[in-house]
Amino acid sequence: MDAVDHAFAAHPRAGFLPRAVRRRASYDGPLQIAAGQTNSQPRTVADMLRLLDVHPGQRVLDVGSGSGWTTALLAHLVGPTGEVHGVELEPELVAFGSTNLAATGQPWASISVATPGVLGDPSGAPYDRILVSAEPAELPQDLVDQLGEEGRMVIPVAGTMLLVTNPGARVSEHGWYRFVPLR
Repeated sequence: MDAVDHAFAAHPRAGFLPRAVRRRASYDGPLQIAAGQTNSQPRTVADMLRLLDVHPGQRVLDVGSGSGWTTALLAHLVGPTGEVHGVELEPELVAFGSTNLAATGQPWASISVATPGVLGDPSGAPYDRILVSAEPAELPQDLVDQLGEEGRMVIPVAGTMLLVTNPGARVSEHGWYRFVPLR
């Protein structure tokens, strides 16, 4: 098992789903959570986390934290010497995700309400890693600018999973995926 497998084992998806859909936690597809949003397909989350290549002690931004599952997985990967900040536009999901995250006992991770019209968390930048779980039509320069000198960002753009790496904001493509729109 690699670090991502260990994170999945430590934080099962069922603990981050509404009660009505928990019985479907093992389904390898997206599941509705609230406010028109979804909890992403587990295989997709695993692919994204492996591309992101998170290490202990890193600072990570989780854009579109939803149910808090990815935030918890990231917190497991960075460990107590790291920091994970999740941002989510939907207040209902911030409350749900924060409750789910708190149950994991990882106080180095948090979720807050995203500022409408502001992508990510520019005031907390730079970040070592940025995970984006919503899809823009074009790569947002605002998020690229929040990456640290040796940073990595994984983001689905117009149907294609992109890995953006610094220095130089190099972009590589890693398959086709579908996500809710980034707003």
